[in-house]
Amino acid sequence: MAAPIPVSLLDLAHIGEQQSVAQAVSHSQRLAQAAEQHGFNRVWLAEHHGMRGVASAATAVMLAGIGQVTSTIRLGAGGIMLPNHPPMMIAEQFGTLEAMFPGRIDLGLGRAPGTDQATAKALRRDVAGDARRYPQDIAELQGYLGSSEHDQEVIAVPGTNSHVPLWLLGSSLYSARLAASLGLPFAFASHFAPEALQDAISLYRAEFTPSASLKEPYVMAGVMAVVADTHNEAAQRFTSVQQQFANLRRGVNAPLPSPVEDIRLALHENEIRGVNQALRFAAVGTDTQVEETLSDFVAATGVDELIVSTPAHALSANIETLAALGNMRTLFAAPSL
Repeated sequence: MAAPIPVSLLDLAHIGEQQSVAQAVSHSQRLAQAAEQHGFNRVWLAEHHGMRGVASAATAVMLAGIGQVTSTIRLGAGGIMLPNHPPMMIAEQFGTLEAMFPGRIDLGLGRAPGTDQATAKALRRDVAGDARRYPQDIAELQGYLGSSEHDQEVIAVPGTNSHVPLWLLGSSLYSARLAASLGLPFAFASHFAPEALQDAISLYRAEFTPSASLKEPYVMAGVMAVVADTHNEAAQRFTSVQQQFANLRRGVNAPLPSPVEDIRLALHENEIRGVNQALRFAAVGTDTQVEETLSDFVAATGVDELIVSTPAHALSANIETLAALGNMRTLFAAPSL
């Protein structure tokens, strides 16, 4: 069994069927409070645009609201899609958050648009060109968040001298290699893109170059978790995200579906196989079953930190999962980075 490691929460700010955006925002705040209560290291929100099931498009605004109702848990973006934004604007936003909640802010960065092509165009993105500038944008952002030089022509206020820690996020070898070359911590999106996980971790560790901010490689990996009193009840709760992934593959933009008694009532057999392959690192079952699954995942990957998404439709079910995870002493360790 692997040694305990820090565990964090990835909140996708789900808007469920028959739920409003206001409810989703409130649910995110209550989830963060529960995560803090149960010893989670950090809570991250992800930038997505134009999705009827996700309320965290204005990620920095959401984090400000969560910061107001928590006191110790780290807050961050998992992540900001940097090609969507001028780096200076992100420096100002996260510099402001650091001023509001000192020592609690993380800034995870991704290079995907976080949306479809039409919405990307509405964001005034040159999808291919902006993605090619990603390494340069990271360097520019680091400059705005770092120590200002006396003769520096452009400064971000807030932002300069905030030294908000950067992470690189990804689901490919590209992001692993870039994080290694920059000496930044790396978070892999294995909760929905498991294929390259082991290769990405190996590449990142092999090519890691120490930096002023990080001396040794540090890897976080994503999983989903649903805990209930019985395996059948957990499996029913998990049907919401299974349906959601099937909808994404069908091109259906819809809120997070309500659970069904049996996923075979909602999806075809080939859809179930495809969705379950993408979600194969999900831990679903009783507290004992989930603890064993997650411990095996940590042992197999050797990750330094686990970030968990709780994709049930009901807030009460997600809080139940967080409480159960917080009691898994073989899994949790003291906060790290």
